[in-house]
Amino acid sequence: MSDENPVDAGESLALIVGLGNPGERYRGSRHNLGFEVVGELAQRWGLRCDRLECSALRGRSDRALLAMPQTYMNRSGYAVRCFVEHYGFPLNRVMIVYDDVSLPLGRVRARPGGSPGGHRGMESVIENLRSDRIPRLRLGIAPEEGSESVGDLVDYVLEPFAASEREEAEAMIQRGADVVEGWLDSGIEATMNRFNG
Repeated sequence: MSDENPVDAGESLALIVGLGNPGERYRGSRHNLGFEVVGELAQRWGLRCDRLECSALRGRSDRALLAMPQTYMNRSGYAVRCFVEHYGFPLNRVMIVYDDVSLPLGRVRARPGGSPGGHRGMESVIENLRSDRIPRLRLGIAPEEGSESVGDLVDYVLEPFAASEREEAEAMIQRGADVVEGWLDSGIEATMNRFNG
């Protein structure tokens, strides 16, 4: 499939969106885990996410369009809506990948829909798509002591992982990419049964 030509997504092509913030300042931060999972998928599939479309960097294979919105987290939904409208993605073929401070570091959880749980990027996606029935993959970033020990949440999510956390974070990025590939192969229910435990 040529990367140049838009296609009708129908039921074949999927949209995988990693949420994060653009720029060097945020690279490697807890809030950019969505970007890192998309980057891992691009590496596995031999893609480059360097084309700007719908205010997002994106790459495309025969199976999926990978996207990293460059709108900053709180406006991520604008890019997602643009892709959905331009390519005709049904919402069950959209996967949003993002960090979640309510899950322990290293835990991954796939869901077919639900509330944003206070995540501003996911709030923007739900608002722009006018539905909460959007498959998502949440990546845990809470410390061992729990999210109540975090203090200033904004500072916490925008900081890089501590040296003691980085190995677990890297393993979670790999698992996150595995989850997305499982979803592409088997759908959300089978993926939840396999990975959510």
